[in-house]
This record gives sequence, structure tokens and C-alpha cells, in this order.
Amino acid sequence: MSTLIKAARAALFAAAVALGGQASIAATPAEAARAALGRTATPAEVGAWDIDVRPDFQGLPKGSGTVSQGQKIWDGKCASCHGDFGESNEVFSPIVGGTTAADIKRGRVASLTGNQPYRTTLMKVSTVSTLWDYIHRAMPWNAPRSLSADEVYAVTAYLLNLGDIVPADFTLSDRNIAVVQQTMPNRNGMTLQHGLWPGRGQPDTRNTACMKDCAGTVKVASAMPAYARDAHGDLAAQQRMVGPTRGAAAASTPAAAAPDEKTGAKLAGQYQCMACHATDRKLVGPSFADIARKYKGQEVRDTLAHKIRAGGQGAWGSMPMPPQAQVSDSDLRTVVGWILEAK
Repeated sequence: MSTLIKAARAALFAAAVALGGQASIAATPAEAARAALGRTATPAEVGAWDIDVRPDFQGLPKGSGTVSQGQKIWDGKCASCHGDFGESNEVFSPIVGGTTAADIKRGRVASLTGNQPYRTTLMKVSTVSTLWDYIHRAMPWNAPRSLSADEVYAVTAYLLNLGDIVPADFTLSDRNIAVVQQTMPNRNGMTLQHGLWPGRGQPDTRNTACMKDCAGTVKVASAMPAYARDAHGDLAAQQRMVGPTRGAAAASTPAAAAPDEKTGAKLAGQYQCMACHATDRKLVGPSFADIARKYKGQEVRDTLAHKIRAGGQGAWGSMPMPPQAQVSDSDLRTVVGWILEAK
């Protein structure tokens, strides 16, 4: 090694040490504490979360699936909520319908500006990647992320066929999905001519970010007036809640004190039973009061517990109830007892 190279390496090492010392001196105790929190995510952890698929198809995994394969998966895992042909609005808004061959040719759905009584997914969605990504991440509703990449391709192909976007013998894959994008009925439906997007408009406020000597407390300068707060009554009672929500109790119905122990009602909410059932009225499934009346005076606790655990359909109509294998035995007994006491 030449003397010149040795001297250069020594100079670089000295510079690095000096810069490192300056950085450590400049860091405040608060910054040092923040820097010590957590750790760098491993590649496996990043990969487990980094699953989104973009409109330019970045993130799309390799795979393929046929329309016929998608129909089998759909019938077994999707039709109970969306209908055999994606047309049902019993649980969710329809996925298929409202598009025409002219829409596919033009790339804009004409019925979005007409008197169409409802808007389906295929009427609104502009990118096929959105369909693929949502199915992959969030479906089926009771078992999200349980479909393989090939199954997602197949289900997406089946939906596209129902919308007359691809033929019945079509195989959707990572190699031809970009071509399919060019036939989406509303592919030209996204615009930038609204709101402050893409950022050339003027905001309504002139606030500046506080970088130092910021206020220690925040004062609420405006709020909904008291006379307007309860104008629409108890909104929670007017909607079918899916999961926890934020809100304030209506003045006419003050919030009840939370129970100290695990009750049937609390467990029914925890295990998402209330997404399909209500205490006193039919939603997707029967009300708990109807179940209690049907089995009044009968010893059916074990039967109902098995029914909840295994899932099934037929007793209250064609809509199936998904299995609830995650509920513990003790919680299951509590929920069944609470249901049978419902009024």
C-alpha cells in the first residue's frame, strides 16, 4: 500500500471521528431519548406490511388466475355478502352493474351523471390495481389476507368478467393486468380539477407551523353550537356499526356507565357480533330477542354454542354466519347466556 493511500485513509478516519463527535455534542437529551426508542424493522417485518399495489402495478406479486377458478372461490367465500353475481346490496353496495360496452370503449361511465339509482364498484373504480389490492388486503371480510396471490387474480378475473371487461375464458396475471387496465370502464374518470389538488389553490387559513416557543396548551376556538348538536338524534342508533367508532353521546341518550365485569353485551361487541345482529331488530341476521323467543324454555345452550363456534346457515334464512373459532369457551358460554336472556 502506498504512503499516499495510507495518508488518505487516515485523513478520512479522522474526519469521520470529528463529525461523529460534533453530532453527539449537538444532540439534545430529548433527541437522544427519541433516537433510543424502538429498533430498525427487519426485512421480513417490512415485507409483511409492504403489500400495497399501486396504479402503476408496483408491488404486484407474480401469479395468475382464471375466471372459472375465481367463480369457485367467489361462490365459497364471497357470494354470501355480495351475491352470486356481485349484484347484491343486502350487506354491501353492489360491485357489478351500471356499465356498458360504450363506457369500456370511452373510459368514462355515463350513468355516473345520469339517474342511476345506485353506484356500483365497477362504475366508480378507475384502476384495476385498486380491486386487486383491496381484495388481497381486506377480503374475505371474516378472514382478510387469507387468499393467495393466485386466488386474488382469479377472483379479480371473475369480477371483471361479470362486468363484461374480460371474456369467460380469460386468465388474469401479472403479465397482462396492465392491458386490462386499458379496458376499465371508468379509467378516465379521475380528475385533478377539484379542491386544492394538486396544490395550486389558496387555502382558507394562513397558519404557519410552529417550530419553537410553541404554546403549551391548545384552546378550542370554535365548536358545534349546543342547539345543533342533537338535531339528528342518536346517530349511533341509526347506523349499523362495524367495529369501534368515535363520537359523543347525544344529549337525549347519555352514555351508560361501562360495566366492570365481562358481560354478554360487551363480548358481543368485542367479537363483532353486533356487525350482523342487534338486540331488538333484524340486521343481516336475526335479533337476539328473536333468538331468545324462539328457544324460550328450551335447553339449547350447548347447541347454540356449537352453532356460533362452527358457523352455518339455514335456521334463519340463506345468509350464512361465519365460524367464530377465536372465541374462548368461557366467553362463548357468557354470550349464549346473554342472548337467551335478551328481551
